[in-house]
Amino acid sequence: MLNKVILIGRLTRDPELRYTPGGVATAKFNLAVDRPFTDSQGQRGTDFIDIVTWRKLAETCANNLKKGRLVAVDGRLQVRSYDDNQGVRRKAAEVVADTVRFLDWPKDGGREDRPLGSEIDFSDENENIPF
Repeated sequence: MLNKVILIGRLTRDPELRYTPGGVATAKFNLAVDRPFTDSQGQRGTDFIDIVTWRKLAETCANNLKKGRLVAVDGRLQVRSYDDNQGVRRKAAEVVADTVRFLDWPKDGGREDRPLGSEIDFSDENENIPF
């Protein structure tokens, strides 16, 4: 079985960083991703996809990303159920990110002499490197 999602899009708002009662960081943001086809008026539709990050990746995203930034997200689709305020059972689909790659530079500068997408790959896989 395979559950793999790869997206490229722009943040619709700044990431929201929170901590679980156990102290684990989690950040949520929404990604606007253009559809690969146009409608009858020649316009591209856009999907707005919820992204969830955890631990060090969550803190890195919250500290470095802002609304409008272009990112690539690699992760898995998660569908969960919850009860809303009126007690109605709802479902939510979101992508749990394993990797977030920053594809542009902040508008306020901060660009170094590196090609876009290089050495800015932040993932949970890299947080336990022993050196």
